[in-house]
Amino acid sequence: MMDAWEHFSHPADVGVRGWGLTKAAAFAQCALALTALIADPAVIAPRLAVSLACEADHDEALLVNWLSALICEMSVRNMLFSRFEVEINDGRLNATAWGEPVDPPRHQPAVEVKGATYHALRVGRLDDGRWLAQCVVDV
Repeated sequence: MMDAWEHFSHPADVGVRGWGLTKAAAFAQCALALTALIADPAVIAPRLAVSLACEADHDEALLVNWLSALICEMSVRNMLFSRFEVEINDGRLNATAWGEPVDPPRHQPAVEVKGATYHALRVGRLDDGRWLAQCVVDV
């Protein structure tokens, strides 16, 4: 039972999915899946830390808000992130994302992620005890 992420197919866009031993770990893995749509996380140096916070009334909306905040920070700061620490308490998410400014020759960005959607949205505990966090993102 390890933390992991993957992409899943969707007719128009792409799904991002993360698993973790905790809900926060699943959210962090989902963020890593989001990054991996754009560039290989292995080539993104975790040089600069950025703090993020969001809240919502339920876990599914919190995931959409988290990924949306991350997409916004990537766009505004012209950065990519490769490491995430996430804490979730009572509908509030506080996180630190580490990354660096986009370097097109090195990062070779593949797509621009426009936003997180409510399609295929799911946050919950699996039968094996791990947490799952997933949604479709607009690319």
